[in-house]
Amino acid sequence: MDITYFAEVAKLVGVFGLKVTRGGEQLAYQTWDEEVRRNVYSASKSFVACAVGFAVQEGLLSIDEPLCEAFAGSLPASPCENLQKAKVRDLLTMCLGQDRAQLMGPFRPLYEEDDWVKLALSFPFPHAPGSKFVYSNAGPYLAGMLVQRRAGCDLVQYLTPRLFAPLGIRRPTWEVDPLGNTFGSSGLMLTLSELHRFGLFCLQKGNWEGKQLLDAAWLEECTRPQSAAPYGYFFWMGEKNSFRADGKNGQLSIVFPEKEAVVTVVSESRHVPLIFRAIYDTIWPQL
Repeated sequence: MDITYFAEVAKLVGVFGLKVTRGGEQLAYQTWDEEVRRNVYSASKSFVACAVGFAVQEGLLSIDEPLCEAFAGSLPASPCENLQKAKVRDLLTMCLGQDRAQLMGPFRPLYEEDDWVKLALSFPFPHAPGSKFVYSNAGPYLAGMLVQRRAGCDLVQYLTPRLFAPLGIRRPTWEVDPLGNTFGSSGLMLTLSELHRFGLFCLQKGNWEGKQLLDAAWLEECTRPQSAAPYGYFFWMGEKNSFRADGKNGQLSIVFPEKEAVVTVVSESRHVPLIFRAIYDTIWPQL
């Protein structure tokens, strides 16, 4: 694969590494910095989607469960009507019913409340759940917290035997909230190759080395639009019938099912649209 053009873009916009696999064959692997673990930011959310899927298949929770039952001990004194209608599914689709992004990076050091479950549920719910897409860290954080509460351990412990260890990802670090719970919305630290293996796992619909780890139907639901937005369950949809785990500043593992291919990039870029164009316009045609 000729990545000459992509390499020129990479040097200009702060890409640290690229990995491309098609049909089980590695077509490209190039780094412009050391391959070390870096914050994959919101690509972490896609791992939470898988954690919820594992919990569903193990009978620990249902996505049709009302939030007022799932978080009965953490509710406001008088939950509003929209909060009473909200279900776990609404956490996954970013259609929770709140009107603005919450628990985002600039806010987190400033909160006086340490119990972020109570905090997340205390924000206003002006919209009916399912009616309005608002990209926010509240939903994935709550989804991850529900898994942790039901499983009795943090997300790293929960995912290690189910996902991380099979994919050869040695115990990673992950941002935590003030009470020490995994902050599922962001802060997972992975290398380029570890994020790429996750993309391959998603391409293979939860199958890894011949073993079905996660229900294929769950990943199909995660990676199709669940609202008017190009968003599934913590995965974005994109050009060329692709879907992806997507984190701030260019942490991308893009799956092209029709090509049986995965393109993964890690970056520290303020020009992510240029990275997308280089992938779609120069990498994809060679797949």
